[in-house]
Amino acid sequence: MPISEVAQAGKQIQVHDVNILDEILPEAGAIYVMDRGYIDFERLYVFTLSSAFFVVRTKSNLLLQRRYSHPVDKSTGVRSDHVVILTAFDSAKVYPDALRRVSYLDVETRKRFQFLTNNFALPALTIAQIYKSRWQVELFFRWIKQHLRIKAFYGTSENAVKTQIWIAVSVYVLVAIVRKRLGLQVSLYQILQILSVTLFEKTLILRALQPSDSQEILLDFANQLNLFTL
Repeated sequence: MPISEVAQAGKQIQVHDVNILDEILPEAGAIYVMDRGYIDFERLYVFTLSSAFFVVRTKSNLLLQRRYSHPVDKSTGVRSDHVVILTAFDSAKVYPDALRRVSYLDVETRKRFQFLTNNFALPALTIAQIYKSRWQVELFFRWIKQHLRIKAFYGTSENAVKTQIWIAVSVYVLVAIVRKRLGLQVSLYQILQILSVTLFEKTLILRALQPSDSQEILLDFANQLNLFTL
């Protein structure tokens, strides 16, 4: 759920991540995967009351008390699987039920992660893999920011945002196809830059995308009148 900015009336309005939880109507049986910015136990308890599940990465300063330890297979990367309760008064008041804490070591990056979930049925490794799948969504949004030319959203509804993103993706794919078929050496970014400045010019696409010939430029200058020869 990497939504932290909402485009409205042509302006970028900063919205705190956790406030987005107020916009969600939890679906029973669904699993919602979130980063640390979404930890708000009063809001998370709404998912539990709705028979929905969540997997959220924990913060280091959370006050928890371990109640039970499940055996784990450390060869899978899982380091621990605990049943815990919140011990901070304010947190325990709004989330009185037990939680499950899964600790996982990524063998590729050697980074350790801890997750909280209200799902006690799935294997601990599955909980870690669910969060890892969420990271692929994060990478997709990062790719959008780096490669698609979306400076602002012209609408804020779900349909408007999806439509503009898919249009930008379609343009990117079409340009990639053109680059491959024409055997061009320039990058996709350079092609998009060229097309953006020649959008309303009637020019053959191959001519527009080929590097300009310096000799041809010199010949063009030779055809111009010289002030000192008049």
